[in-house]
Amino acid sequence: MSIPGFQSLMLPLLKILRDGQEHAFGELVEVLSQEFHLEESEKKELLPSGSLKFRNRVAWARTYLTKARLIESVGRGRLRITQRGTEVLAENPPLIDRKYLERFPEYLEFRYGALALESADHEGRMEATVETPEETLDLTYQSIRRELAQDLLERVKSCSPAFFERLVVDLLVAMGYGGSRRDAGQAIGRSGDGGIDGIIKEDKLGLDVIYVQAKRWEGTVGRPVVQAFTGSLEGERASKGVMITTSQFSTEARDYAKKVGKKIVLIDGEQLAELMIDHNVGVTEVSRYVVKRVDLDYFDE
Repeated sequence: MSIPGFQSLMLPLLKILRDGQEHAFGELVEVLSQEFHLEESEKKELLPSGSLKFRNRVAWARTYLTKARLIESVGRGRLRITQRGTEVLAENPPLIDRKYLERFPEYLEFRYGALALESADHEGRMEATVETPEETLDLTYQSIRRELAQDLLERVKSCSPAFFERLVVDLLVAMGYGGSRRDAGQAIGRSGDGGIDGIIKEDKLGLDVIYVQAKRWEGTVGRPVVQAFTGSLEGERASKGVMITTSQFSTEARDYAKKVGKKIVLIDGEQLAELMIDHNVGVTEVSRYVVKRVDLDYFDE
């Protein structure tokens, strides 16, 4: 089955704690994973941030129940049901979600602050949300990144060949190749025949070199183009090469690159844009958000 949303975990989590005993958070995560019959792969599924998705959702269910004073923390990573939580279970609710928790003033203050009563109606339209706030932030970031990558690629496709060559140099230097910008600029474009557009140092000392071919192809780059580049490397007795295109490579081209004895890396337009974002080439930072969590080690007495 799919991983349940964090609101679906609130009532099951509270029921596990109904015995009034202290329970470790890790224990609760494991019990809930069994209750929802999660596969091992689902338990290990990660968010873009690197945290475990299911554990993250249990953590947010814990946070909401704690803010509503249905459960309480009784030590490092240990939880216990409160009197209010016991009373809620006695009502036998079919579901506990954010809308249900709005009956508790502490929760309203947590969610809306001074605008609690004015904003409660707005929150009522969001009860179908499955993702935790952290997941929503991750998804929003990925969406913004995809749009940025598409915009970048469109601009790269419209630039001149000379500008595209400089862009490739800037990217390779930003990734740690080519030594200085001046070294890379001199190296690339030196060889103009045999299907090789440039040569660049693999490291700052120049212990090895990488042969580069960068083209703004319109259509899909097929196997014959990659074969021709491989032949050019053979003519130079080179063992490493990089092909960069603003379009994409065919499946046959990628399969061929994997089988040949030389190390050939194929970078298509989508990956090119992603690398530009990762290495800050052609982009500028607009804003930065730092997500923090409680340092449990700090409070470990």
